[in-house]
Amino acid sequence: MTEPVRLTKYARGGGCACKIPPGELEIMVAGLGPATGTAELLVGLDHGDDAAVVRLDERTGVVSTADFFTPVVDDAYDWGRIAAANALSDVYAMGGTPLVALNLLCWPRDVLPLELAREVLRGGQDVAREAGCHLAGGHSVDDDGPKYGLAVTGTVKPEELITLDAGRAGVPLSLTKPLGVGVLNTRHKATGESFPEAVATMSALNREAARAAVAAGIRCGTDVTGFGLLGHASKLARASQVTVAIDTARVPYLAGAREALRDGFVSGGSRRNLEWVTPWTDFGAADEAERLLLADAQTSGGLLVAGEVPGAPVVGELLPRGEHRVVLR
Repeated sequence: MTEPVRLTKYARGGGCACKIPPGELEIMVAGLGPATGTAELLVGLDHGDDAAVVRLDERTGVVSTADFFTPVVDDAYDWGRIAAANALSDVYAMGGTPLVALNLLCWPRDVLPLELAREVLRGGQDVAREAGCHLAGGHSVDDDGPKYGLAVTGTVKPEELITLDAGRAGVPLSLTKPLGVGVLNTRHKATGESFPEAVATMSALNREAARAAVAAGIRCGTDVTGFGLLGHASKLARASQVTVAIDTARVPYLAGAREALRDGFVSGGSRRNLEWVTPWTDFGAADEAERLLLADAQTSGGLLVAGEVPGAPVVGELLPRGEHRVVLR
């Protein structure tokens, strides 16, 4: 019998853990302002928000984003679902609604069968259909390693826009998905062990959480992906000129995450995240294991929003700007 193809073996990193480290990324784009256009740019490069937004008219903003990555799981269909949900999340994180998306596919056509690529695309199609978003064509490249994602266009009401710089002290901080997919995906890549709960979490849309956030009047937030909870919290704190306080005991984790960490399944991306946030973080009594979990590079994570979302745990609050961007307590 033919051995099943393990897609993760064709990836140096996995999912959002394969991102360029945040510190290096900021150096790379420093000084590169957006090209001048005719439409009013509501959200650009200033704070590293999840998507760009331009004003179409007084009632409508156009949200544009692109996101793709290497295989995070071995199952091609599941990888497609996860990558699509992750790309769509950038629109939801801005308070918007995705309308149309294009496939972005890199495929080693002489190494991996095209039937697997079709399964990846089918997974993306099914999640886009669930989101009510047209998936119409795209672009493919013959590449050394498989990569997949979407370029997504959506709309948002300008007065409902969720951004990194709208946080205010005294507001609670909510997280809509549990952490831990990074260490579980690293374990999966190394051992082949499957984690259905992690797959379900990653492939779940952030649509309902975004709708609830908008309905609650929330205007500050982001989604938690490759830079980990600490990295994304640090970006929010810097943009909003506040300090983010995180109550570590309230942060939810997937089953098996602590065991995966204990057994050493930590990605290089997670370690780089922790190194990046260390100068601006007061870790309090949190030990190295807790720090690594909070910096764990997530793929298709939940929303981190300044406000309360029904059903989501409150994991901290925004404080007046202090010595540190992030404080653990």
